[in-house]
Amino acid sequence: MTAEVEAAVAEAFRQEWGRIVAALIRVTGDWDLAEECAQEAFALALERWPRDGLPHRPGAWLTTTARNRAVDRLRRRTTEAAKLREVATMASVHNAFGSSEDDSGVQDDRLRLIFTCCHPALPLEARVALTLRTLTGMTTAEIARAFLVTEATMAKRLVRAKGKISNAGIPYRVPPAHLLPERTGAVLAVLYLLFNEGYSASTGADLMRWDLCAEAIRLARLLARLMPDEPETYGLVALMLLHHSRRATRVDAAGDLVTLDHQDRTRWNQGEIDEGVAVLETALRRDRPGPYQLQAAIAACHATVADAADTDWAQIAELYGQLVRVVPSPVVKLNQAVAVAMADGPAAGLELVETLHASGDLTGYHLLPATRADLLRRLGRRTEAAEAYREALALAPTEAERRYLANRLAETTLQGED
Repeated sequence: MTAEVEAAVAEAFRQEWGRIVAALIRVTGDWDLAEECAQEAFALALERWPRDGLPHRPGAWLTTTARNRAVDRLRRRTTEAAKLREVATMASVHNAFGSSEDDSGVQDDRLRLIFTCCHPALPLEARVALTLRTLTGMTTAEIARAFLVTEATMAKRLVRAKGKISNAGIPYRVPPAHLLPERTGAVLAVLYLLFNEGYSASTGADLMRWDLCAEAIRLARLLARLMPDEPETYGLVALMLLHHSRRATRVDAAGDLVTLDHQDRTRWNQGEIDEGVAVLETALRRDRPGPYQLQAAIAACHATVADAADTDWAQIAELYGQLVRVVPSPVVKLNQAVAVAMADGPAAGLELVETLHASGDLTGYHLLPATRADLLRRLGRRTEAAEAYREALALAPTEAERRYLANRLAETTLQGED
């Protein structure tokens, strides 16, 4: 198999997986069948494209192949009249995989998939996990890492969620307008996790997957148009745009991680920054601040200063204080500790980090020992810092982050104890 074919299949997976699976689910109503047929289509691509050459439209080839597999599976599965009618329906929608409006007027299968996964009958974490599994093709292990749980635990959640959708007859559609609010929180969480998986990939050689970021932003814009009176949808769009504006500077030419304070701010995307700030102002005018608006305000503090030295860390620490009161998660508390360390000194930040460390809430999360190591280094406690860097290095999920931590460990070890 040529490198060209491997690259083409990998790119098609990133671009087409969610669309193919969402369309198959819409047509068949069978979640497992949709995933299996999509997987078979990609497997056939790996087998046939080296022999036959790359198709002119890889996405269309994969969609047709997956659909045909689904039809064959349904024909073999049963001869009941209901299933035969389903097969006939599928055959009649030969080119209908792009979209099919429901009562909401939304023509995007992937957004309908998110709302289906986020039905209130499902537990919140199951809603998010199931959407990530079906929409992005993330493995169960990758989703488990995002939720800081074991792979076995996440596998059980996914099976239960699919079973609940099937047994309860949850419809595959965007709900009517009066039912949208009850799913908003979970839908926003799904989109943000999708963006984060692209912005800081959970595994692999690449730190970032821009295709996932772009898809999350596209869907968030669509959601904002669907729910124009919900300020948190605008807050999420603003947050994504402000983070995305830095994409060109997060790694160097060698693929190594570049921290925020060392990024070349002249290369940040000013258009996205301006749009993000404007969208945030639109949200804040609703006077109903929420967690995504607060996070976007923090991101704006970074994005709107030309020099890292001019960052208003006191303001950022204050915003994190508000965010912790709204979302008292251990990850938010860790980010608050970083901001406090920058505003009030490393000792103040380390005190908060040590409390988190003692709680055990972030066990296995590499950024906890990495943050602890950095603060210990700044305080001159380099032996302890080196131990913490080693712990972080063992937990880091991507090669770029491992290289960064290895370099910091080497620097700390060479400097020795002050």
